[in-house]
Amino acid sequence: MSAQQPSQQQATDPAELAGLYADVARKSMDVLAQFLDRRKGGGSLGMADELGVAQAFFDAWSKLLADPFKLAEVQMRLWQDYVSLMQSSWLRFMGQETAPVAQPLKGDRRFKHEDWERNFLYDYIKQSYLIAAKHLHQAVAGVEGLDQKTAKKVDFYTRQYIDALSPSNFVLTNPEVMRETVATGGKNLVKGLSNLLDDLSRGNGEQIRLRMTDENAFKLGLNIATTPGKVVYQNELMQLIQYDPTTPDVYRRPLLIIPPWINKYYILDLRENNSFIKWAVDQGQTVFVISWVNPDERLAHKRFEDYLFEGALAALDGIEKATGERQVNVIGYCLGGTLLACALAYLATKGEQRISAATFFVTMIDFAEAGELEVFIDEKQLEALEKRMEQRGYLEGAEMATTFNMLRANDLIWTFVVNNYLLGRDPFPFDLLYWNSDSTRMPATMHSFYLRNMYLRNLLTKPGGIELDGLPVDLSQVKTPAYFISTLEDHIAPWRSTYAGAQLLKGPVRFVLGGSGHIAGIINHPSAKKYCYWTNEKLAADPEDWLSGASQHPGSWWPDWGKWIAGHGGEKVPARVPGTGQLNSIEDAPGAYVKVHVGSKQASESAPPPPDERRQKARPARRGGR
Repeated sequence: MSAQQPSQQQATDPAELAGLYADVARKSMDVLAQFLDRRKGGGSLGMADELGVAQAFFDAWSKLLADPFKLAEVQMRLWQDYVSLMQSSWLRFMGQETAPVAQPLKGDRRFKHEDWERNFLYDYIKQSYLIAAKHLHQAVAGVEGLDQKTAKKVDFYTRQYIDALSPSNFVLTNPEVMRETVATGGKNLVKGLSNLLDDLSRGNGEQIRLRMTDENAFKLGLNIATTPGKVVYQNELMQLIQYDPTTPDVYRRPLLIIPPWINKYYILDLRENNSFIKWAVDQGQTVFVISWVNPDERLAHKRFEDYLFEGALAALDGIEKATGERQVNVIGYCLGGTLLACALAYLATKGEQRISAATFFVTMIDFAEAGELEVFIDEKQLEALEKRMEQRGYLEGAEMATTFNMLRANDLIWTFVVNNYLLGRDPFPFDLLYWNSDSTRMPATMHSFYLRNMYLRNLLTKPGGIELDGLPVDLSQVKTPAYFISTLEDHIAPWRSTYAGAQLLKGPVRFVLGGSGHIAGIINHPSAKKYCYWTNEKLAADPEDWLSGASQHPGSWWPDWGKWIAGHGGEKVPARVPGTGQLNSIEDAPGAYVKVHVGSKQASESAPPPPDERRQKARPARRGGR
């Protein structure tokens, strides 16, 4: 019996069960009231194919049905596997040892409960599902004559469909849920319904905002984002945090971190034993980080250029005031790395040398092969998205979070559906999942520019393809030394795509490939001794050639980067204390901006502070004034 199963039958308390029913009834009425209130004014309840999924599958099935011989071949292979399963099952039923016809892939946690192997019926259900899933996916993936975008869309949503129909997602076909239901007299299902209604309420009665962790278990500045520091500058879009030194001497050139604006910066500062920020401070770096605002409709007009000028470039000016250093080393994480590339191109066009060395964490600059996110980005979908953003002035963070979660649906959606709704359990406190749920909004104007010019048109790769403040920028003019760290299993920024972006820069480039994925591969403290990384001193034209000639190293890539960035840090100088330069301390880290959550009932919580005289002086001038 697994650790998560009850060790003995639990007595059902009638009073407790009655209380659960009453709670469910109350929550049901609240959710219905929320839904009807939001539908006042005659809002449509109809379904629209904004994603183009129906059309894509229509095209796929049309082509599949047009080839009856291939369809018959698929059906024959499916039948053969089912016959093998029936034969194997009968032999096992009669006490003989047989090899399974279908097995879950390594790492598939849906079927970890022992009954999926030991129980004859559940093993048959599992294998039957895996056989059907394999042949359905192969049939759809093998359709010939589809254009690349349609083929990717069909493949992606077929996998979503297959994952949703897993027997682990249903009460009667999940052995762990059945055991829990018998042991609790069904109380788990009533509690699960209560959890579902809570999540519907969090989604204003229109969508389920699935809880992945105990959100009351964490408090910023108390048990996460605890590295000591001060906010030393702020404007409408960001707060700039400077961290307290832990070494008597530091490298002369400060280090700025630009996180993605779709997430909050503290992924780099979750706990002391996995905090990249704390580790970098301990290496003798003077670390600054941008903490982006969580914008609402009042910042709907903010453009991509504003994130450049009031974000990256304003931070460089603030660091110069705080430390006296004009040249800074900069890290960009994911979208923050794309913004860093734009800053480098803009400064190169103006002939300014503000960034001594640039580091790109899992960053795409060339979006020609954008991975599975391409499924969500085409002209029709962008038009529908822009209409929604125009109504509110921003993209709700939960919508984008759901998109990313779909890339790993079994781990980030269905696992919690089973735990929260079928087993009736509260999610486990987990800091990484707390951060993953703490997403941010994005201004409509900025986000539309980013999606159209980067993802859809890939204009950043073209000399002069993008203008920033009226200046056509060209990445081939960037000669700044660069360090690219990508990860082998990244579904958001595939490493071969980030490798293509690294080749656009004309300065010396060091490309490193880490193990794991977009988050775990980056947040990999050396003390954990996890994963590995690959290095190759030669930046070959083809990524496969680079990998075939690369050397593998155990553990974290952080020390490799630490040596590289130290070579660009300059000589050592006395450590700098936040607030002792020309910028005074405003408040303790992590600051106010990062504490504003999506879905906050008080809109005033997300309001940016009115600009005061000191912040206005630190704001960078536009073209011709720098």
